Amino acid sequence: SANEGSPELLRIRHTSAHVMAMAVQKLFPNAQVTIGPWIDNGFYYDFDCPEPFTDQDLKKIKREMDRIVRQNLPLAREVLPRANAQAKIEAANEKYKLEILAGIPEGEDISIYSIGENWWDLCAGPHVEKTGKLNPKAIMLESVAGAYWRGSEKNAMLQRIYGTAWETPEQLEEYLRRKEEAKRRDHRVLGAKLGLFSIQEDAGGGLVFWHPKGATVRNIIENFWKEQHAATGYDFLYTPHLANVGLWKTSGHFDFYKESMFDQMDVENEQYQLKPMNCPFHCLVYKDSLRSYRELPLRWAELGTVYRYERSGTLHGLFRVRGFTQDDAHIFCLPSQLTGEILGVLNLVESLLSRFGFTDYEINLSTRPEKSVGGDDIWDKATAALTDALALKKWEYKIDEGGGAFYGPKIDIKITDAIGRSWQLSTIQCDFNLPDRFDLEYVSSDGTRQRPIMVHRAIFGSIERFFGILTESYAGDFPLWLAPVQLRLLPVAEDHRAFCLAAQAAAKAKGIRVEVDASGERLGKMIRNAEASRVPLMAVVGAKEVEAGTLAVRMRKAGDAGEAKVEEVLE
Repeated sequence: SANEGSPELLRIRHTSAHVMAMAVQKLFPNAQVTIGPWIDNGFYYDFDCPEPFTDQDLKKIKREMDRIVRQNLPLAREVLPRANAQAKIEAANEKYKLEILAGIPEGEDISIYSIGENWWDLCAGPHVEKTGKLNPKAIMLESVAGAYWRGSEKNAMLQRIYGTAWETPEQLEEYLRRKEEAKRRDHRVLGAKLGLFSIQEDAGGGLVFWHPKGATVRNIIENFWKEQHAATGYDFLYTPHLANVGLWKTSGHFDFYKESMFDQMDVENEQYQLKPMNCPFHCLVYKDSLRSYRELPLRWAELGTVYRYERSGTLHGLFRVRGFTQDDAHIFCLPSQLTGEILGVLNLVESLLSRFGFTDYEINLSTRPEKSVGGDDIWDKATAALTDALALKKWEYKIDEGGGAFYGPKIDIKITDAIGRSWQLSTIQCDFNLPDRFDLEYVSSDGTRQRPIMVHRAIFGSIERFFGILTESYAGDFPLWLAPVQLRLLPVAEDHRAFCLAAQAAAKAKGIRVEVDASGERLGKMIRNAEASRVPLMAVVGAKEVEAGTLAVRMRKAGDAGEAKVEEVLE
């Protein structure tokens, strides 16, 4: 679905955006155009228009777009000197285009694309040659949303029209089917329906409340994570949720990460800061004593809760939040140990993610950007260590030249979910910046003081987002080992309840998650409720079962699993 794979699709989407803007300005002459990029699956355009667009308007705009496509108008690119472009924009009285023009650096080409004789926009391209290359049956206008100019609440509120565009009607149909499927799996809807979590508006946006059932699943995920880390030589840390602002100045976050940090708070005339990251804390623990080369590598893991400022308009369920728990770890090692350590992380990524059914990975290696810290030697060694580890793992990867952070190269790992969507999850990031800023050292074999190499890595990314992805991938139907309730007992009548409660107590003693339906509903309704709650196993308990001391277990997906003594079922 992404555009990178198909240059043709990118052109179709870009041209569709322009055709839509042309249609809007024909039907609404007072509308001013701002920006209109292609995006995954389609395009959008932001308009400053006095009257709000309605669903009826979208239909009209689409009809006008179809007319422009039928006219088969040519798209022409023209490069203009800045003064001419400015005069042309001023004549058209388009104030937003003037701002866009002012933002184009001196010396860069200023290009405009026109459709036919009467419509043009500032644009770098690319586009199809003629509007007739678009298939109107493969284009659809989807929705209207509000968006601030330049993304700032201080600026004018614009109207954004979203559309989707494809090469064929069949592709559009497949996209709509997947979109419908994604809607059915929406973790926000399932989270409420299955009682997993909530966002309480009384407490504020982007803050997650885990309910008992969601917390049960989270606990299983975290316990599995801890077991896997302990087995591969990690030690665990717990660090505070806030620190003196001086720490964030030392780490550099106060400068380059300030936009994403909450405001400071005053504590006895000192400024304190909620943590947006865990790494400076791990650096302080490292510095707490002088380290020897014999101690390295140190692998320190923490399920560390961090707080980052996100604008309220960007918050989205568990995917964009203001407080979340990273499955964080930092490795401090010798340069000679780096390849082995990265390989260890790749193995851990595979063992953790495959347990949840994620076995299809897309891997990107991002190399040194133009602006960076650290010398050529360290960059070359670290990049070679990442490529060597990937070669030893026999994993294919793409290289994103110059896409690394300023402080080191990194590996990003995307997974594919049950309906074919791609999600960025794991990151393995070398860091040459923090060891310098915190003056981290170890005593080497020749007695000199040297800098360790620091590796940041997260495998799930954040527990919240990973849980949201899992919920959607499973459509709320968690496998037996993860299900918040594994077995629900359905007492046919009140006098069968005591037997159920005794069976539940025996199950709990064995660590099995059993629930007794306390609704007092009729049996048919209890069965339907258990189905709707996605409980993997259920057992009806009537007089026969109580007398024989048995449970007749029914599997949600496979039907009856037969009858056995309570102890045998629990075994």
